[in-house]
Amino acid sequence: MAIEEIKVPDIGDFKNVAIIELLVNVGDSITVDQSLLTLESDKATMEIPSSKAGVVKELKVKLGDKISEGSLILLLDVAETVTATAPVLIAPAPAAPAQRPEATLTPSSIEAVEPSELLPIPVPAPSSDPLVLDEGGFKRAYATPSVRRFARILGVDLGKVTGSGRSGRILEQDVQAFVKKVLTEGMPAAASSAPMSTGSGIPEIPAVDFSKFGEIETRPLSRIKKLSGTSLHRSWLNVPHVTQFDDADITDLEQFRKDLAEEGKKHNVKVTMLTFLLKACAAALKQYPDFNASLDPSKENLILKKYFHIGVAVDTPDGLVVPVIRDVNQKGLFDLAAELGEISKKARDKKLSAADMQGASFTISSLGGIGGTAFTPIVNAPEVAILGVSKSSMKPVYQDGQFVPRLILPLSLSYDHRVIDGAAAARFTNYLGFILSDVRRLLL
Repeated sequence: MAIEEIKVPDIGDFKNVAIIELLVNVGDSITVDQSLLTLESDKATMEIPSSKAGVVKELKVKLGDKISEGSLILLLDVAETVTATAPVLIAPAPAAPAQRPEATLTPSSIEAVEPSELLPIPVPAPSSDPLVLDEGGFKRAYATPSVRRFARILGVDLGKVTGSGRSGRILEQDVQAFVKKVLTEGMPAAASSAPMSTGSGIPEIPAVDFSKFGEIETRPLSRIKKLSGTSLHRSWLNVPHVTQFDDADITDLEQFRKDLAEEGKKHNVKVTMLTFLLKACAAALKQYPDFNASLDPSKENLILKKYFHIGVAVDTPDGLVVPVIRDVNQKGLFDLAAELGEISKKARDKKLSAADMQGASFTISSLGGIGGTAFTPIVNAPEVAILGVSKSSMKPVYQDGQFVPRLILPLSLSYDHRVIDGAAAARFTNYLGFILSDVRRLLL
């Protein structure tokens, strides 16, 4: 017996990356370059291959472990011969289906058979057939490379498979379940009704060859935009959105913020309007707890959160990320300003960890430094509300019989109408405006 240690190879700048999928077990025979596990950071998903062939004797990691280059994955007996498996095909069922034993379909367990013995399974059909594999949908599906290979072997269009993994990731067992369902029930109605439909039954936008009209350039989406796009699309489809618009008079608050500039320098921080918005939102969430909540999976109960962790959308060259400021209600202005500066820098430097972006109960998306008068932010489900902030501007306000210039901040509150009604949303933004018009009210 010759035992070799299989370690994590060079994976670039990634460190302490979480294991989200183990692809081998003790006793498995593996080949060179066979995937051993899947890692996922906040920026990428990658599979780690084996540098040697042999039999797995001992796993040194488990799901959820965080590993880096050089971390020990497993012990491998390289003395044992490993034969690469033939292309995977499905063996025929016995004549009496009712007595056929339940089988688990995996790339390593399905045996190759003669072509004449094959059981018909769903495969890519001619272009006129609604079962044709949609390459666009297949590529957009959220799945690891090993699952994609497995799906292609079985002729399964991943665009029609519902994922049960974290964040909707399609797992191997999801592909198995889809195959079993098709063999017993036929294609799902949503998938078979229209060739241009996605797994949710929504018609796809037809493909267009734009090069026919002029010069074009194709640029791939960043990893962040792909991940956030999936999350935003899911939220938009599942949450009935309504947006409440309001204004807040921040004339006195802005003067107070400027007065704090010198004191801020002593603490080596810059107090921005977002710092005050965090404190004001924490106070409003405490006053209106339904906004600091989530629906449970049954959609019949509301989970009220006793903590006040607020996500802050940060603009980076690769797209928006939403790190979380925790326990906002327990921190002072200078503490919040320092934390905002640190976490924004981590976001731009691509150093945010998964923990940095988890646990928010409410989100703020501020475009005040860029411009605009209003917008409709998408609720960051499973949260039930998100506050959008646009650029403040001087406006004439009628007070005491005359128009006076006041600095007005536009607010856009999007909310889940299953949980929050319009009256509650209006009260929430009114309360925010009440606090922001005189920050001393935070002490009440």
